[in-house]
Amino acid sequence: MFVLENRVQPYAWGTAHAIPELLGTAPDGRPQAELWIGAHPAAPSTAVPAAGGPARPLDEVVAADPAGALGPHRRRDRLGFLLKVLSAGAPLSLQAHPDRATAQRRHAEEEAAGVPLDAPHRLYRDDEHKPELLYALEPFAAMAGFRPPAAARELLAGLDLPQLPPAAAGLLAGLLADLAGTDESAALRAATARLLRAGEEAAAPLAGAVATACRDVDDDSARCVVLLAEHHPGDAGVLVSTLLNQVRLAPGEALYLPAGNVHAYLSGTGVELMASSDNVLRGGLTPKHVDVPELLRVLDFRVLPPPLLAPHRPSGRETVFAPADVDDFALTVLDARPGESTAWERPVPRSLLCLQGEVRVASTAGEVVLTRGRSAFATAAEHPLTVTGAGTLVAATPGGA
Repeated sequence: MFVLENRVQPYAWGTAHAIPELLGTAPDGRPQAELWIGAHPAAPSTAVPAAGGPARPLDEVVAADPAGALGPHRRRDRLGFLLKVLSAGAPLSLQAHPDRATAQRRHAEEEAAGVPLDAPHRLYRDDEHKPELLYALEPFAAMAGFRPPAAARELLAGLDLPQLPPAAAGLLAGLLADLAGTDESAALRAATARLLRAGEEAAAPLAGAVATACRDVDDDSARCVVLLAEHHPGDAGVLVSTLLNQVRLAPGEALYLPAGNVHAYLSGTGVELMASSDNVLRGGLTPKHVDVPELLRVLDFRVLPPPLLAPHRPSGRETVFAPADVDDFALTVLDARPGESTAWERPVPRSLLCLQGEVRVASTAGEVVLTRGRSAFATAAEHPLTVTGAGTLVAATPGGA
């Protein structure tokens, strides 16, 4: 087994205190948005052998012995998931992720076209999909997936808006007409395309007027509009938010975002688990590169309920979040109790993070003791694992574990 030293990503939307508090370090005044625990080549964890030996990047550990690290059922010779702690103090970008077939095709096209991997306009940096789940450690807010267009139309039509400039008035009239369509998916596709393709002359004054009017509305969607307008005034994404589900997670709840799900995290801290990919298609609410045509091609415009992920509980100590439609990852939350032990026998790789207390993880090759904020990696070859102690441990594995 390996004790991990992990890198923090200082994205501007991060909070300054949540990740340092987890790690037991002093805040440095800068945002600390994501703690990456895994083998993604952009920021691999440093793996220190528990039994002693030189430290190496975790991606090098996996590459040196893929069969031993990943087990016999690996799809590729690299770790297929990435565990993170994410802490949002400001809204993230409006975004979605492609399915695997799209990622493979478009990645090959950009490679053939010679688009540098580090180019700001590069869309497909790898050939994988990027489904993800978020397990809330505190109250967590997001917008995710499309709600019925009639609900968005009711909000917008009911606002007390001032006299709008001609371009903005035309945009609003077209939007309300789109949302009145009888085919809900077609209505949402038309409305989303209209908003994201609108020029600043139309979108900015309409977004500003809608945000001002929403201050007097007691509604989650209206409050989201106001929040987004404070951070991204005039952005068309402010208006797109009226089309989306508002999601509020209590601590211990999770949401799941499959391919094509349009979303943006708004606030809160949680454990995020995803396929190990860098493919993000953005439509707004960000200074980063936006590609509206590509985003519209991958979006799922079906009306769906808020994407909460129901857990299953194989024991009184374990809660498992495992999406049914992908096998890239599953997240187990283990409440270790004094005098009891938990055995994990399936020979798969596991990224482990202690959220509180102290837990001991013993394998065929040794053991590690993890306290709050400390993490480890167990290879498939070291199983079974036995967990004892008193605390909360999260474990990321391939699906089916």
